Amino acid sequence: MRVIAGKAKRINLNAPAGMDTRPTTDRIKETLFNMIQDELYEINFLDLFAGSGGIGIEALSRGAKKAYFVENNRHACEVIKDNLIRTHLDESASVLNMTSIAAVKNLSGKERFHVVFMDPPYGKDLEKQVMSDSSFINILEDKALVIVEADLDTSLSDEDCPGLRILKEKIYKTNKHIFLEKC
Repeated sequence: MRVIAGKAKRINLNAPAGMDTRPTTDRIKETLFNMIQDELYEINFLDLFAGSGGIGIEALSRGAKKAYFVENNRHACEVIKDNLIRTHLDESASVLNMTSIAAVKNLSGKERFHVVFMDPPYGKDLEKQVMSDSSFINILEDKALVIVEADLDTSLSDEDCPGLRILKEKIYKTNKHIFLEKC
């Protein structure tokens, strides 16, 4: 796993040991960032269920001004901090060791984000829980982009995501990205 492009291009990243995280593959990460590259310059980026931090680090490397990494697993947070130091992006980042819902409530009224990426554990509807929390819409800038990485069986409707509308889905062999926009 590595940073694909930008300031930290080609720097290898560590991943937490064990099966609790599923780092996004380089191929899928490259496809995703080719799709959203124009959205990244000088923005605030939120990486929920951050795992190794690879997605938020890629956003910082490609021009995001600030990134918040939210991860419930303490060991994974240490890996994220280490990856931020090795990429020299740590001064533009904040790592929050808490659940995504707690982080959204904590950030509401303090920070707003242009792009939010979430890659929750599959099959638990955690993305729906986060997006249906009343605080979620309050952390989004107007026209904010929300990207959910999910298994192929996950389906979202506009009713699952108050204040958001589904733009499109990008389907891969084993998973997909669902793109939503604040309306």
